[in-house]
Amino acid sequence: MTAELLIASLHLVAPELILAVGAMVLLMIGVFSGDRSSTTVTGLAVAVLIVAGLWVILSPVEGEAFNGAFISDGYARFMKVLALIGSITAMIMAVGHARFDHLDKFEFPVLLVLATLGVMLLISANDLIALYLGLELMSLALYVVAAINRDSLRSTEAGLKYFVLGALSSGMLLYGMSLVYGFTGNTGFDEIALVLSTGEPSLGLIFGLVFVLAGLAFKISAVPFHMWTPDVYEGAPTPVTAFLAAAPKIGAMAITVRIVIEAFMPIFAEWQQIVVFISIASMVLGSVAAIGQRNIKRLMAYSSIGHMGYALVGLAAGTSTGVSGVVLYMMIYLVMTLGTFACIMAMRQKEGGNVENIDDLAGLSTTRPFMAFVLTALMFSLAGIPPLAGFFAKYFVFVAAIEAELYALAIIGMVGSVIGAYYYLRIVKIMWFDEAKGEFARTSGELRLVFGLCGLFVVGYVLFGGPLGTAAEAAAKTLFN
Repeated sequence: MTAELLIASLHLVAPELILAVGAMVLLMIGVFSGDRSSTTVTGLAVAVLIVAGLWVILSPVEGEAFNGAFISDGYARFMKVLALIGSITAMIMAVGHARFDHLDKFEFPVLLVLATLGVMLLISANDLIALYLGLELMSLALYVVAAINRDSLRSTEAGLKYFVLGALSSGMLLYGMSLVYGFTGNTGFDEIALVLSTGEPSLGLIFGLVFVLAGLAFKISAVPFHMWTPDVYEGAPTPVTAFLAAAPKIGAMAITVRIVIEAFMPIFAEWQQIVVFISIASMVLGSVAAIGQRNIKRLMAYSSIGHMGYALVGLAAGTSTGVSGVVLYMMIYLVMTLGTFACIMAMRQKEGGNVENIDDLAGLSTTRPFMAFVLTALMFSLAGIPPLAGFFAKYFVFVAAIEAELYALAIIGMVGSVIGAYYYLRIVKIMWFDEAKGEFARTSGELRLVFGLCGLFVVGYVLFGGPLGTAAEAAAKTLFN
């Protein structure tokens, strides 16, 4: 690689370099200052993420770096902005809860920055090896933060389950990649697509495709690779769960879309069957299994499984319209999830200690009317009730499925939405019609700001959603050029 190519490559990966160098500097600050520096390191970590986000937005450079292993295009930039927004918001939400959840360690924000770096590398991966490196950097940081509260049995168990099952999924992914490489002779997405377009795919390649999609399905917690999600969501500290539900999901879904559209598009019929099956299974299980949940974090875990199924409806269409629906869905899902977790983190008793049972929200409309209103709007939006943002998210992926003549998939999705509405509406009923059990402690300003803005987004989406939809369409079209 010549000096000119290296400089051009470094310019393309500038946001990732900012995060990498920033994480190393923050680590040194924490090591030399001790745990008393946790607040300072957290503040600086947020600043580093904001600088990286501004670079992505204000310096729209496009091209390929490192011999095509890394790509920067409109799709990558859009998804990176979403991931950075998720990371910044989750870190800000954790500020007021660091002491209560034993997260007042300088390692916590450093690990979140490294996980975000992995997410960004994952989004821009244009090669199987780059994909794996980004995925593992993200995953290794997440395994640690899931079990960061070592005094909690639940947190330790969550981290261990996540690690063991994550290692299994990484092995499946790596095996699938080795099969794809063995039968195509290439690791680059463009080169794989070129080889696949020249003839019929072999059985070994189809097996490789299945294993690759299985490994990625684990990362987005899609059925049948969802088993870690409820236990990790419940066991991990709530700020960690909020982060898990945000940036990593964006990154995993982004690379899933990129690899099937760019590398495996010539064998569309083969991977469409897999995506349709995963989508239906996720929607059905997410809708049904959540009905009996009493812990709100477990309920959000099953809700997340269901929503990944809905997002995959758009991908199953295999069209530019479908992919733009997925991009829009992930954006709206990010806002709804962060707002809901801000409300969950605000469920703190006056005498200390978080509560997580849905029944503890009883009478919230009388004790915390603003929070009750926002949580109601978020629940209606998650259920897909018009004219809130969640309705438009589902509408566009279902429209894409109908245009692709996937009528059964769209119908099952609609039925799943109706079933899933039950457990969201049950929360609304408990908040507004049950007798109050007690009053929560005063909510921190950070959490009020987050769930207030998220509530404003889902309620007012019908007024300003047009430009966001246009941006999502433009991002999706870059994959089909």
